[in-house]
Amino acid sequence: MDPNLQKAVIALTTNFAGTAREYRGEMTVVLTKDVLVKALTLLQKKFAFDMLEAQTAVDYWPQADPRFHVIYQLYSTEQNIQLRIRVPLDGNAPSLPTIEGLFPNSNWHEREIWDMFGIHFDGHSDPRRILMAADWAGHPLRKDYPLGYEEVQFDFNADEIMLRKPKPEK
Repeated sequence: MDPNLQKAVIALTTNFAGTAREYRGEMTVVLTKDVLVKALTLLQKKFAFDMLEAQTAVDYWPQADPRFHVIYQLYSTEQNIQLRIRVPLDGNAPSLPTIEGLFPNSNWHEREIWDMFGIHFDGHSDPRRILMAADWAGHPLRKDYPLGYEEVQFDFNADEIMLRKPKPEK
């Protein structure tokens, strides 16, 4: 492991009670949501992780606690190292603090995660849908979102189809 990456991982595990795992040369640190902003601030200021490469989520339904993991892929252009941060979240009203103040590009990532998974980001400057229509009900990447095919609808069967059509819970 790169010595600079090792120092960052040690800082996260000691200061923020993170759990580190290495798999195929890639390092992941699992943190709780209450220390996320402090940990990312430390990584940015002290260890030169200046780029948020990606931010996404995973749904582990029907498991309820933790149901979701939000993943942050960080990169240090100065040191040419990567670090992945995972934050587990409960399935009931999942939320995280926004990191827009640290990484401005997280604005779009967080909007997409909210749109697709329903994970709210506290303090986000523009929490609108980004992929789905504004009046869309539900969050399509949740595993409990109803799978659906669209039955061919004609004038003669429209009422019957609308009765059987699955609707997502809000």
